[in-house]
Parts: sequence; C-alpha cells; structure tokens
Amino acid sequence: MSDTPHDAHCGQTLGLRNRPKQYLVAPLPERLLPAGFTPVESGVLFDQLQQDPEVNVHDCIVPAEHPSLEGTPQFPEVAVVEMPSHRAAAMDRDPQLHIEPNHHLRVASPYPVADTQAATQPYAGDPVRRRSNPGVQLAAASPTQVPFVVSASDGGTLADAMIIVLSGEGTFRATTGPDGRAVVTLTMHDPATVNGVYVKPAGDYWERWIARPKLSTDSDNVIVLHPLSETFPGFPQRQVCGWGLSAMGLDRIPPTYRGQGIKIAIIDSGTATSHPELHDRVTAGINLVGDDATQWSVDVVGHGTHCAGVIGAADNGIGVLGIAVEAELHACRIFPGGQYSEIIKALDYCIQNEIDVVNLSLGGDQPSAFVAQKIEQARQAGIACIVAAGNSSGPVSFPGQLPSVLTVAAIGRLGQFPPDTYHATQVWGQPDAQGYFSAVFTSHGPEVDVCAPGVAIVSTVPARNYEAMDGTSMATPHVAGLAALVLAHHPDFRDGYSRRDANRVNRLFQLIRASCTPLDFGDPGRTGAGLPDAMRALGLVTSPETTAATPELAQLREAMRMAGLLPTVPGATADPLEQLRQLLRAAGLLPTP
Repeated sequence: MSDTPHDAHCGQTLGLRNRPKQYLVAPLPERLLPAGFTPVESGVLFDQLQQDPEVNVHDCIVPAEHPSLEGTPQFPEVAVVEMPSHRAAAMDRDPQLHIEPNHHLRVASPYPVADTQAATQPYAGDPVRRRSNPGVQLAAASPTQVPFVVSASDGGTLADAMIIVLSGEGTFRATTGPDGRAVVTLTMHDPATVNGVYVKPAGDYWERWIARPKLSTDSDNVIVLHPLSETFPGFPQRQVCGWGLSAMGLDRIPPTYRGQGIKIAIIDSGTATSHPELHDRVTAGINLVGDDATQWSVDVVGHGTHCAGVIGAADNGIGVLGIAVEAELHACRIFPGGQYSEIIKALDYCIQNEIDVVNLSLGGDQPSAFVAQKIEQARQAGIACIVAAGNSSGPVSFPGQLPSVLTVAAIGRLGQFPPDTYHATQVWGQPDAQGYFSAVFTSHGPEVDVCAPGVAIVSTVPARNYEAMDGTSMATPHVAGLAALVLAHHPDFRDGYSRRDANRVNRLFQLIRASCTPLDFGDPGRTGAGLPDAMRALGLVTSPETTAATPELAQLREAMRMAGLLPTVPGATADPLEQLRQLLRAAGLLPTP
C-alpha cells in the first residue's frame, strides 16, 4: 500500500494520512559499484536530497575519525531522511546508492504475555504469533470497572505500581495513586476469562503474578507486595552480591580486580546519576534523543540504569555490588525512540573516546548493513561489543546475529525469587541439578556465544531505587562487566594483545568462551559455550580449555570450536597435545588407535 496521501473525494479536505518512513542513504564505495559506474560524492548526493520535494533530510551522520581506524574500510557519510516508500523504492534502484529503512530498536525486559499457557512454553511472547487481524475481533464490550489496592507486607500502600490485567481479549492497565489505589477498566465480554494480573512496583519490592484471578467489581482487589529486604535481610542498607555474580564466580576473584583503566559504554536509555551507587561512577556520555547532549544522565525508562548497576555499581557498602567497580562508565542515551541511526552515532562516540567494552542490551527485527559495518569498524578499533540475544523466545535479534559481537542468552536459577512472582513463570524445560534453567523469553540459535544470569536480577533504577528485572538485557551486562575485568587484569592484554585492534577483541571473546561451564538444557542454541567463569577467564585457574602449549594450538582449538568440531571428550587429559589428539579423534579427523 502506498504511503502517499490522496483524497478519495475530490474537493474534500485530506484526512488522516500515513507518516513518511525514515531511511538511511549513502553512496556506495567504488569497490562495490558495478563496472562502468563511478562513486557519487556525499556532498552531491546530500544536495540532491535537500532539493527533492518528496524528501526531508532529518540528519547527516559524519563518521568518526581516529588513528585506530587507519587501514580499515572507510565508513560513509550517511543521510537520515524521511520520504514516501515509492520514492525510496525508486532510489533503491540506483546502483550507486545504498538505502535501508532506519528501523526502531527494542529495549527493556519482557512483559507478561496474555496467554498463560504460552508463558510456560517455548516461543512464548513471539510478536508474530500474537499478531491478530483487528477486522475479525469482537466488537467492544461494555466497560467494567475493577478496583485494586496495592499494599506492602511491611505496612502501608504503594504508589506508582503498574497493574496489568491480561486476557485473550486484550491487555488493560492502570497505575496506583498516592493511596495505592487504581481502577482498571476492562472492555471484555467475559471478565471471568482473565488469564492473570501482573503488578510491577516502582522499586524496592518484588513484583507479583496472580494466574486466573477471581476479580471483584464490588470491593477492592487487594494485592500485597513483599519488599526485597525480606529476601535480602538489611537491604539496601546492607550491600548484596547478586546471584548472577556468584554464578559466574565473580565473588571468588581477588578484591584488587576492579577493572581499573577500562572504559565501558552502555548504549541504552541513559543512566540516572541521581542514584547514590552511580553518581560518581558514570561521569561522561552523550544524549542522542534530544537537543541537549548533556542529558545522558536522565533515564526515563530505567533500563540503562539497571544495566549500569550490574556492570559497575559502587562498592560503597549499600545496595548492590557491581562487577567492574573502578572501570570508567559512559552512558550513550538512545532511548526512548532509539533507531539504527542512533547506534551508529553512539558507536562513533565510542571510537572517538577509545571505549574498550560496549554493552548493547537492545535489538531489532531486521539487519542493517550500516550498523554491521560500524560494529566491525569498532572491532577493528579494539572495541568489544557485547550484545543481548533478544527476548522474543525465537531467533536471535540484530545485531546479535553478527559474528563480530559476543551474543548473550539468558538463564535463571531456582530459589532466587519468590514463587508468586512472574520470574517463576520463566523456567524453560527441566532445570539442571544446580537449579539453573534456560529462560522462556530468551532468543536462541547458533549465533548465541554464551549465556549469563538474566532472571530476577536486582539492580539500580531511577531515581534511588532497586528492582528485579528479567531479560537478555540483564544477562548482557554480566558478561560486559567480566570483559572489562579480563581486559584490565589478564596478562595477555599487557603483553601480546595490548594494541587496540581486532586481534585484541578476538582474544577477549576467545578467553570468555573458553572459560565457560557448559549447561545442557537440550538445546545448545540456548546456551552457546555455556556460563562464563571469572576465575578461568582471568587466568587465575587453569583448565584444559584455557591451557595450550603454544599460541598456534590455542588458535587451532578456537578455529575448531567455531566450526563446531570441539565436542566434550570424557576423561580428557590435561596435556594440551594429547587433548588436541582426543578432540581430533572425537571429531572423526584422526583414526582411533
């Protein structure tokens, strides 16, 4: 369908019209042009776009310049334009140009789904499966007012708690006022078919999930929330080391391993520096969603602040303990409303500021050649991009699909959350003997490199609160924090891999993957190499996976792992040469003696 507005009735005023789509446009370099074509200069192209009556030039992305980029393919200047789809289609036929939609990105932890059966099965929450045709829906029913009161088990009521009522006919919500009260208006033919009620507090309390609730319209439906301090005595006045840090062995590393000298950027919704655990930790950044570039310290979503707390919350004796508590944190704010163009600009910021590790707890449905090229350029500049696999329960999202990033799926662990929370519905398959399980929501596939804790992760949220969240978004900062420690303290990055280049990033990813403890949930695409172990990744303990007689053996082992030729060999010897022989035999590449 065309998005060009037209008037079906001659002489009448135009009604509601389609908004134009946004695209990224750039000239192709000479090496990618068909024979006989010469490159278009960026200035000439942009002048033509400015003069086109159907095109509105929204922005121009001028790529970063840095000495580390010498010898790498040049990134083009990219125009961000709005235009109707027919004009974009015509422009796409020009062999001298590359054009692609400027897609929106997703962020935040997965919300409850309306179908409670789907909530306990693989692929729950897949937006494609839940898509419906509005033309075949039932006509709207008469509204039904359902009163709620959200109270605290330690006394009083809770303001600003979000109440979501889920049913097969839709999702309905309201937020509690200062008295803890809210009225949810249901437009359903049969309120008895409500599947569940989800209550999300503003902070400092556990969420609540009530399946198949018996709702009253005549009296208050009282829902009691329990404070996080019931699970963690003394919290937040007493500091807590989250279960995710313990699972990855981060509680066993020397206290001097704190990430000194490493720069970490969190490309997300900003970071609330009003929080006492982040005030002196996040001291620089950029805001790409407004006119004021200094507003990176404002987070209206809360997602970026949560990620920042996992990575580097201050070791100040209160709240939560971050992983890399002395690394330098940068906030690149691209949400709400983040698009692929903002990722490009945020990565340019990272290149110019010599960031070491980038946390990308975000994703999109469609690939982008521009974003892929910029991430590769960042890798060539020695920047390691750690990316969330996604929360669709389906295929890995973009840019987690790229081989140039380290992609992280989410796991949970039994006993780390109350049984009446929505966290308890996120168990996929059968937990292992230690209680670990793959999360229902996690995206999965061969692109997954590792898995990390991503269910019921307690961290910082605006303005000064704490919240337990789920998502591959929460798993990713665990690995990003570990990556910072490895870069700061592993001997390889003081000698041999100290130069900022792609080899540095490759070695970092190799060490993290080789450190992993495999987890078997019946689908290797849900866990990749497994759960990273900090002691192994930092070289503080040796193992068959991390010890090699020569760098050549280590490189061969990594190449075999990437090709899927590294099965687990029972009873493997610690001798690296003999272990390699066993692996080759197991892969069918050497005869059995």
